[in-house]
Amino acid sequence: MTGDRAQAEDISQETFLRFWQAAPRWQSDGKANILTWLRRVATRLCIDERRRHRPIYSDVIPDRPDPTPHADLEIVRSETAQRVQAAILTLPERQRAALVLSYYQQASQSEGALALDVSEKAYESLLSRARAKLKISLADEKASLSR
Repeated sequence: MTGDRAQAEDISQETFLRFWQAAPRWQSDGKANILTWLRRVATRLCIDERRRHRPIYSDVIPDRPDPTPHADLEIVRSETAQRVQAAILTLPERQRAALVLSYYQQASQSEGALALDVSEKAYESLLSRARAKLKISLADEKASLSR
């Protein structure tokens, strides 16, 4: 969700620190479980961090040869993953959060809806809009690359 491994690790630590501090007071309301609570906290921390710090882009791309036999396939996979990650980062925060919860954290629809504090219908709508925007963004990029 952050696009930065170190930042994601910091957010993970902060999430578990908050859980540790809140654990004595935490009680399930019957709808949410610990995992849902952790997802909600982590998602909100990611959104807050993204709002605080805008990314710094660099034109410098490290170029290292890969000695593995199928380096070309790995390069294509890596470039595709980078393009998808970049496209995900352009999505509105709540759509990005829904997409990350669903596809990267394998949250069910009800767990994702609880994590974002929305109804399941609203969560489904966020996912649908995120997929559509992602598809358009990646198609536009592919078209511009083929020119």
